[in-house]
Amino acid sequence: MQPNLRDFWNRCRLTPVLVILAAFAIAMAGAAQAQDMSKVTIKATKLAEGIHMLTGQGGNLGVSSGPDGVFLIDDQFAPLTGKILAAIKAIDPKPVKFVLNTHWHFDHTGGNENLGKNGTVIVAHDNVRKLMSADQMLSAFKKKVPAAAKIALPVITFNDTTTFHMNGQTLHIRHLPRGHTNGDSFVHFREADIIHTGDLFFNGFYPFIDVEHGGTISGVIDAAAEILKLAGPNTKIIPGHGPLADKAALSAYRDMLIGVRKAVQAQVNAGTSRADAVAAAPTKAFDEKWGKGFLKPVAFAGFVYDSLKK
Repeated sequence: MQPNLRDFWNRCRLTPVLVILAAFAIAMAGAAQAQDMSKVTIKATKLAEGIHMLTGQGGNLGVSSGPDGVFLIDDQFAPLTGKILAAIKAIDPKPVKFVLNTHWHFDHTGGNENLGKNGTVIVAHDNVRKLMSADQMLSAFKKKVPAAAKIALPVITFNDTTTFHMNGQTLHIRHLPRGHTNGDSFVHFREADIIHTGDLFFNGFYPFIDVEHGGTISGVIDAAAEILKLAGPNTKIIPGHGPLADKAALSAYRDMLIGVRKAVQAQVNAGTSRADAVAAAPTKAFDEKWGKGFLKPVAFAGFVYDSLKK
């Protein structure tokens, strides 16, 4: 946690859950401002010939490059577009031909407008375009997200699956419902044995589940199970957030989610109120390993409770 957020935590007299959510909202709002991006470095990690993982601030990116052009997975925040394009140019001088948005959240789609103006074709699930076409409210973080400019909207959308054949790879893209949101997709580079999960997988910490926009704890668990069916012992997995992962890491994530769901479901079945269920610390068996990310245990327990009640 940054020092200014620590000060905010100490000064606030809100309840613990509201403090966490308010602090995160401040952090994410600040992240969208150019002056806060000046020190962000975009790092490229080669995973296979023509396939790279890029990290910066926001969701992890995937890049396929080669004779057929550049295919980009997600694009973080608008102020980082120049840095992202420079990192890609160091890999391949060709322009970005396609960008796939794994879901609608602004830390994955913030560069859409810039890329759209450059002629990049934006691709996403049907629900991503629907959500981005209208004002949205992330009530958990008290953040209003305005409708995207027309140039930032996906121009190619799909329902269940779509496939790109580029640079000697089959990029199979599949929508998994009721996960992190109602519009999540993952990308499977079949020949290279690489998977980009989007925010269906937060490696090493509790995930945000956007219940307000169709996300559910059970859907995230189901998504992990489906992706695990495709993964082998050598599969490289790019999570939406966190370090590069493998099948064992994704399996551990799924097991954690199942354990938390079971504990929270017991509270729901007993008729426990949201406040009391969260106060009962249903995540405590997992907090040491998973509770040190941006989303603290009480906040995650609350999202799981909301998901199960809905």
